[in-house]
Amino acid sequence: MAASRVTANEIFLNIKEISTRYPKALCLFRQISTSRPHYDKQPEPRTKSASQQLVGVVGLEVHAQINSNTKLFSGSPVRFSAPPNSLVSFFDASLPGTLPMLNRRCVEAAVMTGLALNCTINKKSYFDRKHYFYADLPAGYQITQQRKPIAVDGVLTYSYFGGKKRSQMIRKSVQIKQIQLEQDSGKSLHDDDRSQTLIDLNRAGVGLMELVMEPEMKSGEEAAAAVRELQLILQALGTCQGNMSEGQLRVDANVSVHRPGEPLGIRTEVKNINSIRYLARAIDYEIQRQIDAVQSGRAVQNETRAYDSKSGETVPMREKEGLQDYRFMPEPNLPALIVYEDNASLPTGIDPSQAVVVQKIKDRLPELPGVKRDRLVQTYGILPEHSFTLVNEDGLMEYFETLMKTTQREPRKVIGWVTNELLGHLKQRDMSVSQSPISPAHLAELLKLQETGRISSSAAKQVFQEMWRSGGKTACQIVQEQELGLVHDSAQLHSICQKVVDSHPDEVHAVRNGNKKVLNKLIGLVQKETKGRADPVLVKEILQQMTQ
Repeated sequence: MAASRVTANEIFLNIKEISTRYPKALCLFRQISTSRPHYDKQPEPRTKSASQQLVGVVGLEVHAQINSNTKLFSGSPVRFSAPPNSLVSFFDASLPGTLPMLNRRCVEAAVMTGLALNCTINKKSYFDRKHYFYADLPAGYQITQQRKPIAVDGVLTYSYFGGKKRSQMIRKSVQIKQIQLEQDSGKSLHDDDRSQTLIDLNRAGVGLMELVMEPEMKSGEEAAAAVRELQLILQALGTCQGNMSEGQLRVDANVSVHRPGEPLGIRTEVKNINSIRYLARAIDYEIQRQIDAVQSGRAVQNETRAYDSKSGETVPMREKEGLQDYRFMPEPNLPALIVYEDNASLPTGIDPSQAVVVQKIKDRLPELPGVKRDRLVQTYGILPEHSFTLVNEDGLMEYFETLMKTTQREPRKVIGWVTNELLGHLKQRDMSVSQSPISPAHLAELLKLQETGRISSSAAKQVFQEMWRSGGKTACQIVQEQELGLVHDSAQLHSICQKVVDSHPDEVHAVRNGNKKVLNKLIGLVQKETKGRADPVLVKEILQQMTQ
């Protein structure tokens, strides 16, 4: 990162500048060692026959930042890219005498997420201290839920394209072991040259949901599909914005290899992956690396690793901590967290507006991605593969449904334009659906011109290209300006057909002798003469009469 290139003097100047510009901000500086141990290079890849004996196993721990205005245990605001240490309360900095105050919004978000993932909601859960001695964790411990989390025993169903041509829809599910509430740590910016670190505590104390998935996945592709489905669910719920580039969704992958039928092997943890694409690559690399190690007779180390996106490899960070290293203990400053099934279960004297009531949250559950896909298939008669694409691409389902309200064409004819033409152009230019220069209304106008026979299918695609380039012209304008409308004039087409027939006697003779396929060649020649603008139905009728 950029901070690794700054000098010590520049670091102190930055702190001084922050203190001057933001006098109320809390600036902390610690000097720690940032040197890393050296590891030997991995061995050469194993033979194909040996690799077939081992398979990968993947479990995930997903940290989802709760969409809340304030932190989990303090009133400090939550905002990305704020000036360093400008969003830090006394509790976030772990000043003596400060106490946590639980954010009800974060609890409701965790309950809603648990319900969406078919979890059992624990009516009573507990908070614990998990000890880390890191520079960006001022208290020396994280408040989490280890003994009894807020939600357990859920399931996430996900799909991805597989098969030889990657066109087959494969549907799988993974068990959700638990969902726990916990606070985030701060952020460390390292200067390796000076062995110094800048600490920004803006993120310290931000509410997280940690979702633990059982080791049931076999590859990076499966894990990536599961995380993408979870991301869509969280965004639909509004419990997490899911922006991975801003660290709102971070994934730790637990990877091991073993021979089928034998116990799972020693696992390694690939830490803090913030991209679905990198997640798949990191897991596949780590599976391959462990297979290489086992086949070479070396033991896989129980360690924490990081993914280097530039080299495409995982690199060692540290040995994996055990439960004894964390020194779990009950959080003495927080009582048991109680949620209630419904209003009838509320004790006397409890204000319903201040309590977390499961039934109220359940009643507010929105339409989830899986339900959306089923509805699209049932309502419009499209293929499940098409519904998968519509839901998985941000804004594409809304575009399609808006388009369907303004066109009379069959959904199966419209879907190709949306998933092939529109999405294809967006992917080529790395654009989102909201950035499309062609609105649903303008695309509906184009489809109407084709449906009513005013333009051919080839001309329609030509018009689409021009609409994309012009960024504002309607289909009717382009058809008129470039004279792309179909020629319906019978006399004009009769003259052109006669010209083609007269100049191709061999083809005419073949048609008259029963070779009807040659008629298509004559139709193509007429279309060439008219630059694709001839009415194909009328042209066929005229040529059939001329070649009888």
